[in-house]
Amino acid sequence: MEIKLESTITCPKCGHQATEKMPTTACQFFYECESCKTLLKPIEGDCCVYCSYGSVECPPVQEGAGCCN
Repeated sequence: MEIKLESTITCPKCGHQATEKMPTTACQFFYECESCKTLLKPIEGDCCVYCSYGSVECPPVQEGAGCCN
């Protein structure tokens, strides 16, 4: 299985979308929306903003390794 390294984050407040390159060595716990400046944090039970708001989950989850915490 090929690991995808880009994910499109959708802001739950304003709907703005941005495609970002995901880190492979650490979780990204915070992400600031470019449009409305809302600071996104993972939803409870998710390890990072990509797992909560992205079109693709983070690389460790894709690999089946579970949360990257």
